[in-house]
Amino acid sequence: MARYAEVKAALADHQTYCSGRGVGLSDFAKETPYRPASLLLETDPPVHDRTRGLMNKIVTLGALRARRDRWQEVADRIVTGLVEKRFFDGVSELSEAFPLQVFPETIGLQHQGREHLLTYANAVFNAFGPRNSIFEEGQRGAQEAIEWVTEACRRKNLLPGGWGMSVFDAADRGECDETEAERLVRSFLSAGVDTTVNGIGHMLLAFATHPEALDQVRCERSLARSVFDESLRWDSTVQTFFRTTTREVAVAEHVVPESSKVLLFLASANRDPRYWAQPDRFDPARKNAGHVGFGYGIHQCLGQMVARQEAEVVLAALLAKVGSIRLVSPAKRRLNNTVHALHCMPVTVTPL
Repeated sequence: MARYAEVKAALADHQTYCSGRGVGLSDFAKETPYRPASLLLETDPPVHDRTRGLMNKIVTLGALRARRDRWQEVADRIVTGLVEKRFFDGVSELSEAFPLQVFPETIGLQHQGREHLLTYANAVFNAFGPRNSIFEEGQRGAQEAIEWVTEACRRKNLLPGGWGMSVFDAADRGECDETEAERLVRSFLSAGVDTTVNGIGHMLLAFATHPEALDQVRCERSLARSVFDESLRWDSTVQTFFRTTTREVAVAEHVVPESSKVLLFLASANRDPRYWAQPDRFDPARKNAGHVGFGYGIHQCLGQMVARQEAEVVLAALLAKVGSIRLVSPAKRRLNNTVHALHCMPVTVTPL
C-alpha cells in the first residue's frame, strides 16, 4: 500500500493489521526471529499496552523539558564551531554528532563505546527487509556493536539518573521483569538514534536545497515548531514498515487474504498528491499534521517528542548563528532496507 488513505487506515487498524508477527518481511508465526522481538514495535495488545504504558511514564514532556537547556547548550556549541569552519559535513559533524552527544547521556549509557550505536541501529533497520546484499553489508562488523549494546543495557552498566535506569525502577515495581527491562532499554537505542540522525540530516538538506526556507522560518518563528515535521513528510526517514493481516480484508478494489504480509510505504503516503497539495515541495508553512513519518495509531513512534526536541534545539542554534546553508556537492546516501539514510552532505554556511 502506497496511498495515504490506505496506509493511514492500515496503521490505525491494529486488530486487522497486526505487528506481533513482525514489522519486517519475516513472519514470526512461520519463522523464528533472528533476534528477540521488540516489546514495543513488534507486539500487539495486551502486551503492547503494558510495555507502552510503562515507557510513556518515562518519556514525558516534563522529562524532556528538564533536559532542554542541556541539549541547547550542546547544539549551540556544535553549531558555533561549524560556523567558524564555514565548510563541513552536515552528517558526521552535525546530524550524527549532536544526537550521539545528548541521547546516550539521556539514557544513561557509559561513555566508552558509544560509537557502536550507529552500527547497531543500521543493522536493526536493515533486518526489517530481505536478506539481500544490503543486509549482508550491514551485518559486517555489527556483531561487536550488538554485543556492546546488549551489555550496555544491563542494569549494572547503566548510569544513575537516566531513562534506562528508570525502566529498571519499573521492573522493581513489578511492571515488567528484568529481561523485559533490558529489551525495553535496547528499544531506545534501536529506534532513537538512526531515525533522529537522518531526520535532522533531512531538515538540514531541506534548508540547503531551499535557500529561502531558513529566512522564512527566521522571520516567522512560529514555523520553527512544525518545520521538522515538514522535512519528515518531504523526505521520510523511515520509508516502509510491514504488517500481517489477521483476517481477509478488502482494500480499494482488491481483497487481501488472511495471514498476508502487507508492505506500507510511509514515504509514498507522505507525498500522495491525492492528499497533499504540491507534495514534492518542501514548504515550511505547510499544515503537515497527519503525516505518517512517525507512523500512526497505537504503534506511533514513542520517541517522536524526543526527535522533535532534538531538531528544535539544532534549528534554534542554526537560526541564531547561520545566515545561509548551501550544498557544496550533492548529498550521498547510505543504502538501508528501511531507512532513507544519509552518508555525507558537504555544506558551506555563512554566519549572520
